[in-house]
Amino acid sequence: MQDSSLMFDNRYLRSLIIPLLIETLLSVTIGMMDTIMVSTVGEHAVSGVSLVDSVSNLFVFLFSAFSTGGAVVASQYLGKKDRASACFSAKQLMYLSISFSFTVSLLLLLFRKPVMTLIYGHIEESVMTAALDYFIPIVISFPFLAVLNSTNAIFRSMGKSRITMIVSIIMNVINVSGNSILIYIFDMGTAGAGIASLLSRMVACFFMVYKVTRTKEEVHVDKPLKLEVDIPMIRRVLRIALPSGIENSVFHIGKILVSSTVASLGTASIAANAVFNALSTFANIPGTAVGMAAVTIIGQCCGAKAYDAASYYGKKLLILTYLMMGVTCTVMYILTPELALLYNLSEQANALAVEATRLNMFQTAIFWPFAFTVPNYLRAAGDARYTMVISILSMWLFRVVLSRILGITLGFGLIGVMWGMFIDWYCRGLFFTTRFIKGKWKTKRVV
Repeated sequence: MQDSSLMFDNRYLRSLIIPLLIETLLSVTIGMMDTIMVSTVGEHAVSGVSLVDSVSNLFVFLFSAFSTGGAVVASQYLGKKDRASACFSAKQLMYLSISFSFTVSLLLLLFRKPVMTLIYGHIEESVMTAALDYFIPIVISFPFLAVLNSTNAIFRSMGKSRITMIVSIIMNVINVSGNSILIYIFDMGTAGAGIASLLSRMVACFFMVYKVTRTKEEVHVDKPLKLEVDIPMIRRVLRIALPSGIENSVFHIGKILVSSTVASLGTASIAANAVFNALSTFANIPGTAVGMAAVTIIGQCCGAKAYDAASYYGKKLLILTYLMMGVTCTVMYILTPELALLYNLSEQANALAVEATRLNMFQTAIFWPFAFTVPNYLRAAGDARYTMVISILSMWLFRVVLSRILGITLGFGLIGVMWGMFIDWYCRGLFFTTRFIKGKWKTKRVV
């Protein structure tokens, strides 16, 4: 059994987590800049972008599930010192990402309006038009985003998060520049915001494909043009990816249904919810970054069968998450009124956005890490099926059903919907933390 202090020192942890913090911040900024810049077009544009993001995030997180599966497998092979298998798993991950994302992109392009109508019903015509204009370029970008997520995951499995941070900087520069030109100069509205996002994802994808095919990398995609499908290796990736994908898809289907509930409350609530989602995401940045780092750290520990080390680092990363999220939640709570003004909302929508965001900051600081950082420890160990079952049950019982009861039936509106979400967090956190403490995940095998 390896001593936990010998696996990853504090310098390594800093070199892994700090770039991930910056990368996550920049990733969040892309979505926020779209919303802020589009807000100059009108409240209907903000609402349209928000509705599309609710749909597209379902597939974005499916792509992330494949990436997580690949990262866990590659990390565990690296923990076993089996570099060749790690490289081969990376190639199978690319096959999965490309084939799945192209299929999704094609189907959504063909049925974009029926999909939006099915989910949101007959919303205001101006909101639907803005949404569809934004939807097309975003869906076209899916294959590029899926490949980008996979290559990023491969580099994180090696502990090389600095390169993924640099790519995020490039994406932000392209996105903001594109927004400025297409929205402000060419007056393209939501379509301009979508095209800018498409261009940023394309450039980042091509750059990372170039990097990941270089043989000097510890984990790389060897002979990318030579088709080498390996079913057993794909199964190893899918052993993590499928439960995570099902979990993420059901989770975001639930979020879409919650968005549908919010949409029935009127345009002011839709716009307030869009701002709340954008601002609240900033408070989650430390937990998201540490969660990504945990896949590498816990995954390599489990691959080396150093389970005491995995427990040690899990506790250490959770304490770090709480310290950082305490700072971000406090800062966001104080700045919320000023930040909400950036979105040019009506007085009613602005007041609702501020109330919702401040309530969320308090809950996030206490409960979010247990609900969303800890399950990444379990996935990294191969315990993805457990996280899937708990997430699905909690999501549907509380965030979907209870949110509708509180928000519509009992008339508490957007704040009622949020309380359904908070109760979902309580349930997840209780089960995931108990699972990690009891150590059942130590019996799981991935490679």
